[in-house]
Amino acid sequence: MKANTSTAVELSYFRLSLLSYLRDSHPDKASDKQFIALRGDAAALSYSTAIKYGHTHDQADEIASRLLYAGLHFSPYRTIVNILWDEFTDETDPVQAEELALELLPRLSAVFAKYTLSDDFADSADYRLLYTELTGAIQIFLEDGIQ
Repeated sequence: MKANTSTAVELSYFRLSLLSYLRDSHPDKASDKQFIALRGDAAALSYSTAIKYGHTHDQADEIASRLLYAGLHFSPYRTIVNILWDEFTDETDPVQAEELALELLPRLSAVFAKYTLSDDFADSADYRLLYTELTGAIQIFLEDGIQ
């Protein structure tokens, strides 16, 4: 019976939701079980607390989601994938763009480090500069045979 309880906790709605999101937008974080557990449990607690204080289920879900996804809205990985899809359709197979983006992500970390990334970074003036710089760096990697 104890195993069933821990499995139920491990497979909580908030943990699964976060894991799914991480796999899609931050695959480099998807294996961090402690991060997923802490964030998922904190979101579940905030949901329960919101319900306790009279919020609707939709309001409680919104509160929990803000906590669950804080700091994760901008995705360097997804940005690379989009650049590959938009700028390098002739050089890369769109089906393999996600795999290539995973390979490029650590190699492009120095480019990302120049910017203050935040949840709303994609709406900032610096996003276009990052996009341009990443496009140039990716072009160099592709020309050097990284594929």
